[in-house]
Amino acid sequence: MPGVTNRVMTGTLLEDLASAAQRDGIAQLVVGAVVVHDDRVLLLRRPADDFMGGIYELPSGKVDPGESLDAALAREVTEETGLTVEHLDTYLGAFDYTFGSGRPSRQFTFAVTVAAPKPVILTEHNDHRWHPLDEEPPVTDAVQQILANYQRG
Repeated sequence: MPGVTNRVMTGTLLEDLASAAQRDGIAQLVVGAVVVHDDRVLLLRRPADDFMGGIYELPSGKVDPGESLDAALAREVTEETGLTVEHLDTYLGAFDYTFGSGRPSRQFTFAVTVAAPKPVILTEHNDHRWHPLDEEPPVTDAVQQILANYQRG
C-alpha cells in the first residue's frame, strides 16, 4: 500500500515530523493509531514476555527504513489487528521513549478511520478491548495524553 492520506494530512507534515525526529537524534520512528468505534478506543495488550509486557497500548509499530509514516501506519494496523486503514484523520501528537534495545524512539500517533472495526485479528498481542473513551484507560501516561488530545478534537 503506497500510503494513506486525506485532505487534512499532507505529505509535507509527515515529512516534517520525520525530519524533526532525525534532527533530534531519534534512532527509531514508530507510528500509532487511535481507532475508535461506538465511542470506544481499540487497545491491544502486549504478551507478558515482550518488551513492556502486559500493558495495553494503541496499535503501533516501527517505521521501516525508507517507509513513509502513513504507509507504516497502514501496514502496522493491518499486521497487528487485521483492520484496514482508509484515512489518516488527525495528527494527535508524539512522545519519546527508549526502546528495549536502548535506542531513542519517537511515536507519532494519528486518529484513523478503518474500513470496518471488526473482526480484530491479533498477531502480536494476546488480548484486545474496545475501551470506553469516557473511562480512564489502562495505558501509559503518554498514551493517556494522546487519547486526551483525541477527545479535545
